[in-house]
Amino acid sequence: MIWTYFIIFLLAAIPFFEVAMIVPIAIIGGMPAVPVIIIAFLGNLLTIALLIVFIDTFRNWRRNKKANEEKSESKSHERANKIWEKYGLSGLAFIGPFFIGTHLTALLAITFGGTRSKTLVLMTASIAFWAISLGSAAHFGIDFLVKDEDDFGFITRLLNR
Repeated sequence: MIWTYFIIFLLAAIPFFEVAMIVPIAIIGGMPAVPVIIIAFLGNLLTIALLIVFIDTFRNWRRNKKANEEKSESKSHERANKIWEKYGLSGLAFIGPFFIGTHLTALLAITFGGTRSKTLVLMTASIAFWAISLGSAAHFGIDFLVKDEDDFGFITRLLNR
């Protein structure tokens, strides 16, 4: 079982697998909901924290390098700024992970001007929200739909072979 949790941790840390995909799959596969939610949350949060630190450092370096250059904004950059101004960091942090993934959301949040600390706090809350919400939906939805224990848990059946 420890290898299964390790794989869940790793897959949750990989962009585009993340909490939104791994938690429901693992729970539907027969893994216990609470450990899966916690381990996937920690795996996703680890890479998000690293991404926020490194992207912020890169952004500061780039800003210092281009301080003397003339600024000309493209139309796409102007549109992105309008979206940022309308929804802000909190809207992006809570909506983004479900639609575009946590890694890309964190990257956009830092790129558009979110601070390291605010982005990390909001992304942590967002990852926890999505992990718990999707984990609960998978757990209670499967319990409601599947009454026979023999039909439940393809991951546990594979491990028991």
